Amino acid sequence: TKSQAYAEGACVAILIRRKMSATKKDFRIPERLIKLPEDMDKWTKSQAYAEMIGFIYTLNESVKGKMNSDPLSSSPAIDKLLAMLDKLSVWVDEIPPIQQPQRFGNQAFRKWRDRLSENAQSLIKELLPENLHDAAVELEPYLREGFGNRTRIDYGTGHELKFMAFVCCLMELGAIPQSDAAAVVIKIVGRYLDLMRKIQTVYRMEPAGSHGVWGLDDFQFLPFIWGSAQLIGNHKLEPKSFVEPDVPETYAKDYLFMSCITYINKVKTGPFSEHSNTLWGISGVPDWNKVNSGLIKMYKAEVLGKFPVIQHFPFGTILSLDPKKS
Repeated sequence: TKSQAYAEGACVAILIRRKMSATKKDFRIPERLIKLPEDMDKWTKSQAYAEMIGFIYTLNESVKGKMNSDPLSSSPAIDKLLAMLDKLSVWVDEIPPIQQPQRFGNQAFRKWRDRLSENAQSLIKELLPENLHDAAVELEPYLREGFGNRTRIDYGTGHELKFMAFVCCLMELGAIPQSDAAAVVIKIVGRYLDLMRKIQTVYRMEPAGSHGVWGLDDFQFLPFIWGSAQLIGNHKLEPKSFVEPDVPETYAKDYLFMSCITYINKVKTGPFSEHSNTLWGISGVPDWNKVNSGLIKMYKAEVLGKFPVIQHFPFGTILSLDPKKS
């Protein structure tokens, strides 16, 4: 059929691009190229934007209707990435917060970030086949900046985007196979969230930006998208369920979305409708399909469409600002 031919053609194109990626030696340090609000048009028409949107949708499709506990096959690449995140978590234990007069932004985080910067190249090379070691220089800024700002000791959706861009690059290079898409969400994103919550708590990080109570939460966005995809077709847990007492905690181990709500309930006090107004509004949406598509639309507008976020995003050869090819 026409659609099969198109799908096969698309797969061939991806494989050709991957083969080219695997042999090219022109990897470079990515740089920030969106300097003015009027540059945003270049971003939304770029290869990088198309790659990131494709990555979000691919992962979204891969976990629709899946629980965290469902049988999941994954390649050794997933185990290597999990081991790297575990190592970063051990570093938090080894670099405890210091005594300081300021309540927020513990300066020990800078020491943790410096250790990450010093080891970033070797950490990345452990995830790549030898013929792609040259790509480490290009992946480094996405990894280094994926855990918060060293100077301000804050974290927000821009840092989350950079870590996901790091994973996207690994998939573009073929270091993580497409067949691992569901494992990326359920295993990698889950472990990354655990690590970020630990870093945020230990080093008393402040939320980046000024979303305040109308953001999804103070720090994350993408786990809510992929978490809502997991709940599509679930008639037992409707969107209105997640604001009911005890429901999120009961299902936190099964669904990423419920884990995110459980964490909010632990760190915030007062009525849910006041501290998480946007999520409160989402609980009134009739089904998870609409929640999922609505969150993707919101992410495009409120994160990918915002100059204050994208001005800090670096572009190289894998995620390029060149116009996307039709």
